[in-house]
Amino acid sequence: MPKLDLEAMDLDELWHLHEELTDILAERISAEKRELEKRLSQLNRAEQIGEATSPSEEPEADRPRRKYPKVLPKYYNPSAPTETWSGRGKQPRWLVAALRSGHKLEEFRIIDAEDAAANGVQREQRS
Repeated sequence: MPKLDLEAMDLDELWHLHEELTDILAERISAEKRELEKRLSQLNRAEQIGEATSPSEEPEADRPRRKYPKVLPKYYNPSAPTETWSGRGKQPRWLVAALRSGHKLEEFRIIDAEDAAANGVQREQRS
C-alpha cells in the first residue's frame, strides 16, 4: 500500500479517505462483535449443559468479603472529641489542618490503659 501524503491532500480527498476508513472500521468492528457474541453463546450453552467450572474453581469475585475486625481509634480532635481517626486510610480534614498549622501527630493520640501504663500516665476516670 503506497504511503499517503496527508498534508498535501485537499479537504475533499481527506474527507473521502475518512469515510472509507469509517466504513472499513465499522465492518471490522461488526465482524469482531459477531465473533464475540458467537463465543459468548457457546459459553452460555456449555454452562447450561453443565460443563461450567466446578464449585471449587469459582472465581474469587463470587466469594463473600472477609470480615475484618473493627479498628479502634488512635487519634482524636481536641476541639470535638467525638471526631476520631484510627490511623488507617486518608487523614481527616481536622487532622490535616492541625498538622499544617505546626502540631505533631502524637499530640492527638488517644491514651488508653495500655499506653498509659507504658508511659506512666494515668487516664482520667469518666463517669
